[in-house]
Amino acid sequence: MAMKTKEIQDNLVQTLQRWQVVERQSVASTGAVIGRTTNPLIQLVMEVIQNDSQLHHRVQQFIIDSIESRPVAIAPEDMREISTLLDAHLKLEEEMVGAVNTAIAQVKGRKMGVQEYLLNFLVEDEKKHANLLTSLATIKSGLYKVS
Repeated sequence: MAMKTKEIQDNLVQTLQRWQVVERQSVASTGAVIGRTTNPLIQLVMEVIQNDSQLHHRVQQFIIDSIESRPVAIAPEDMREISTLLDAHLKLEEEMVGAVNTAIAQVKGRKMGVQEYLLNFLVEDEKKHANLLTSLATIKSGLYKVS
């Protein structure tokens, strides 16, 4: 028997609430590591993870709120008003991916492991941003006939 929408929503909220507990534990755990090391690279990596965990928690809460109390919809005018800005920002993200890939190629094999490690992180993060914007553009062009 197929699950009803309400049952799926309730399960999703419960899953996200459990996940939020893990994200809060991650914030505490990374904070403990930051407090116990003086190594700037380890501190930086822990700060990145900590910030991501805090953002994940916020996104999870947004999803929960969208189910329990504040439904979210995107109207055509929402996208129309910012379409040009989103397109311009996507181009910036794509430029950054290209620039970071160039930098990675330059440091590869030059005994610059820390720099290469961090550049690889940055390029993946820039790709993530580009994917977020591309998905938003899909909403713009697919769900609504907005130009």
